[in-house]
Amino acid sequence: MVNDEELIEEFGRDTTHLPNLGTILIVEDDPRMQKVLYRIFSEEQYSVLVAGDGQTALEMFRQAHPLAVVLDLILPHISGRELCNMFKQVAPETPIVILSAITDVTDKVLLLELGADDYVTKPFSPRELMARVQAAVRRRNKPAQATVYHFANCEIDFKKMTVLRDGKSVVLTAHEFKLLKFFTENVERVLTREVLLNEVWGYNFFPTTRTVDNQILKLRQKLEPDPANPRHLLTIYGAGYKFVP
Repeated sequence: MVNDEELIEEFGRDTTHLPNLGTILIVEDDPRMQKVLYRIFSEEQYSVLVAGDGQTALEMFRQAHPLAVVLDLILPHISGRELCNMFKQVAPETPIVILSAITDVTDKVLLLELGADDYVTKPFSPRELMARVQAAVRRRNKPAQATVYHFANCEIDFKKMTVLRDGKSVVLTAHEFKLLKFFTENVERVLTREVLLNEVWGYNFFPTTRTVDNQILKLRQKLEPDPANPRHLLTIYGAGYKFVP
């Protein structure tokens, strides 16, 4: 674990007198990358905590309740993938931005389905990373919506992350909840795949829009009375999708 005081002593720059925009938890085992990330966020007036392994990161996350997390995938003790899932179970609203040299599309999709808010590939632009983290925080800080939403025979509690359909429990992944919430916040609005990728997945660019199609298909199978003839999650051909309660 690396704390502010140790890094301040090494860099010779004390930012404690500056306004604090919140705490960013950096989970990274490479000491050189720790220093780079510390500098990027501290210079923007964030308080920074740095953990070099998964177990330490989980303890710090529970104690500090950070504004956002920047998470590497290859870590000692607990993998970044497992840690992402654990973080979201503890505090599903906390933004998590993956920062990794792994470029495999399958891994990216899996992490996003586990609840990660964005994925930045190493080597990275500091400005891009900062923009992605700040965008994820802004999405989290949108005005609070009702935590329980009803449509047709479904009851969704977004705070508890539970779904009832005809009174029976339905299991959704963290990312399915995220997609469904965005639809409920944009009732009757036609949403393009690109908008959904950017606003829900946090991606400005993605190799294939089939990711959106597949996720909506899963939601239909779980929530629609007749998934083959949906009444609520509608396809608007040539445009995108629309949610009708």
